[in-house]
Amino acid sequence: MTNALLHFRDVAVNLGGKEILRGVTSSLLRGKITALIGLNGSGKTTLLRAIIKEVPYDGQIEFRCGHDHSRPTPQHIGYVPQRLQIEARLPLTVRDLMALALQRKPLFLGISRRVNRMLEGLLQQVWLPADLLDRLVEKLSGGELQRVLLALALQPRPELLLLDEPASGIDFQHEQGYYDLLARLNRETGVTILLVSHELSVVSKHAHWVLCLKDGKIRCEGPPEETATREVVDEIFGAAKGVYTHHHHHHPTPQASG
Repeated sequence: MTNALLHFRDVAVNLGGKEILRGVTSSLLRGKITALIGLNGSGKTTLLRAIIKEVPYDGQIEFRCGHDHSRPTPQHIGYVPQRLQIEARLPLTVRDLMALALQRKPLFLGISRRVNRMLEGLLQQVWLPADLLDRLVEKLSGGELQRVLLALALQPRPELLLLDEPASGIDFQHEQGYYDLLARLNRETGVTILLVSHELSVVSKHAHWVLCLKDGKIRCEGPPEETATREVVDEIFGAAKGVYTHHHHHHPTPQASG
């Protein structure tokens, strides 16, 4: 693909003697939303972690970033993990959490006016009010926390956003708003998005391209109208397809083992 931002060639990952990914070859289209679907344990999260070099891999992952073509390194990637582990006893505000990530000097030396302005601007980008900065992180709803993490991932302005089950902590009625926000960011900034999702209705509505992962290999790829079909769902999800296809807030949330 000539318009690829990122290209995988024969990517394989072995962890603890277990083969998680094998022979993954594909591309991410620049400026598009690609959805990565598959059962738990199919290797989805591992592929995201290989992209950000959190796990060792064989094969090639090649970036064609626009910031500096002479050094195609993954420096302009935003990553939103499925869950954030925060020590609940720490009285951390949203402002503290974001400043910890974005400023070099320690928090006890204060937060500069410039950083505070940046934090307000980032929250605005993800449709959150500035007064949320003074709320305790532990008091945030799942949806608010995911938007805060998304805001952090938008700084510095990334060319690629990696999102691992971003709606997993969000209650059912707010899921749609979160995905609408991602689609708007994609439209307005041109950011390329790779999204792990088990909600096929979301994939059909928002993704431009779908990668189906099964047993560590890509089994199919293409536009959602061709890939999010009953036949593909039967092949990729098999007996578990009910979990992945019906919209209901009682469905079990996939764990991070993908």
